[in-house]
Amino acid sequence: MIPPDHPRYRSLITREHLADCARKGVVSWEGLTSHGRGEAFDYLLGEKTSASARRAGKTAAALLRTARHPVISVNGNTAALAAREIALLQKASGALVEVNLFHRTPERVQQIESLLRKAGADVFSGEAERLLPLSHDRAFCRREGMFAADVVLVPLEDGDRCGVLVGMGKKVIAIDLNPLSRTAKTATLTIVDEVTRALPVIADACTALTDEECRELVTVLDNHAFLKEALDEMAARLCHALD
Repeated sequence: MIPPDHPRYRSLITREHLADCARKGVVSWEGLTSHGRGEAFDYLLGEKTSASARRAGKTAAALLRTARHPVISVNGNTAALAAREIALLQKASGALVEVNLFHRTPERVQQIESLLRKAGADVFSGEAERLLPLSHDRAFCRREGMFAADVVLVPLEDGDRCGVLVGMGKKVIAIDLNPLSRTAKTATLTIVDEVTRALPVIADACTALTDEECRELVTVLDNHAFLKEALDEMAARLCHALD
């Protein structure tokens, strides 16, 4: 039992939940390592959403709102951590939700899709094809889903698929706590924040922004500036860590 007054209560509860999801097969064991790496960067952010991440979230909403065919790509970690938030964002943005996995099996895809549906998401399912120019199983997607998308939101992404999607002419929104990762630097827009904090910001902005505000945010989008602000915030916290 983890006592609620433990100073790391939320973190420990999340770790227990992910470990349970790994035992059930929703999360890959390798995904636990990814979560730990991200959590380390979250310490440098003070485990809170920064002003620049909030602005990036609004810009992400603008990209989704102005898209012709937006898709939210979901892996095991994202489903385990934020299935409800994904469902709420889908309702706010009108985007398709599609499961895409590195460690892919039919059973795992079915489990994750079921988890998302129970949380209220309308999952775009069906036969996946090897459509992306990748040598691993993230190449599998639906022809009318991610392959046809013009904007793809990829929480907890890996850099090679992000690069391929951008190379195909798609706008890629990444949620990545590491502003130095290949994903963060390759994406059209990176939100440097924890996924369960970032997704509600995007969903709220999807309903709050006007069409004119959306067009303006897309026009002035500067991912390099967002990454620099995130690094500056982390550096400032490190400089004052012992003050």
